[in-house]
Amino acid sequence: MGIFFLVLAALVVWGVLAYNNFVSLRNRARNAWADIDVQLKRRHDLIPNLVETVKGYASHEREVFERVTEARARAAASKSIEDRGRSEGELTRALRQLFAVAENYPELKANENFLSLQNSLNEIENAVQNARRYYNA
Repeated sequence: MGIFFLVLAALVVWGVLAYNNFVSLRNRARNAWADIDVQLKRRHDLIPNLVETVKGYASHEREVFERVTEARARAAASKSIEDRGRSEGELTRALRQLFAVAENYPELKANENFLSLQNSLNEIENAVQNARRYYNA
């Protein structure tokens, strides 16, 4: 009878420890996703300034500006993680097109505001990558 209670106590302790571990892992995942979300919102906040700066030099590239703006709106409106991933990928592709347009304008590439925005975007992208690594760990 004593062995039964020892085994039962060991199972209860194991169950409590396992539950606490699962709760801890869930909280880490939620915090990691919150970190990703914060960085993505920072990126979304930066994009309108970037588009306006490029517009000043390449106003006839309306299609690219619309693509970036629409992709940003879809990314900001995404609710599920899967939709967010897809829409953020689309936004990244649209931003690549925007930077490809910027390559055609040497005056723009020398503009202090553009360079500052580009550096800020690179820092945010690095922070997003770090947050994603932590989330996936």
